[in-house]
Amino acid sequence: MFERFTQDARAVVKGAVEHCERSGSRTVDAEHMLLALIDRGAGRGSFALAELGLAERGESVARALEEARRRAGLSQTEAEALAGLGIDVSEIVARAEEVHGVGAMSGGRKDKGRRGGHRSFSRGARDVLERSLRIAVARRDRRIGDEHILLALTARPGVAAEVLADHGVTHESVTRVLHGGGGTKAG
Repeated sequence: MFERFTQDARAVVKGAVEHCERSGSRTVDAEHMLLALIDRGAGRGSFALAELGLAERGESVARALEEARRRAGLSQTEAEALAGLGIDVSEIVARAEEVHGVGAMSGGRKDKGRRGGHRSFSRGARDVLERSLRIAVARRDRRIGDEHILLALTARPGVAAEVLADHGVTHESVTRVLHGGGGTKAG
């Protein structure tokens, strides 16, 4: 499938691996792809993010993703659902970090027993790549671009889509910028 990726899409995947390595994560996640897409600054996906006002709010997105990572990758919606059952995720995180250090629940601690520098892709990241292929095929695009990765990130439930939506970037708004009237700024 990777041979069908444009240079921009390949750069996003490579950037996601770099974000994964810098964070010390064991696997490349969908959130790493989002950060790489924001960093990229080139390509149709980056253009759409800029049009929607997200380019200048990358730090806010990174903070929201880090907060979700500290919650063991739970989205805010999932944390709220657990709260409805009487489970306070914030309290669990605080206690775990008190005993084991900040980021203890993130799964991002360095794996000292690793062989080589290869990072595998999490199920969520693989799902984003598969969805980007399906989106490209559905649009009859010959190549998978970074815009297809962005559309897949917004279409897949989870932390990346929730953080994007919290910043005014939805599947509908990205589709509108890429394929419709465009030019609508996020609120």
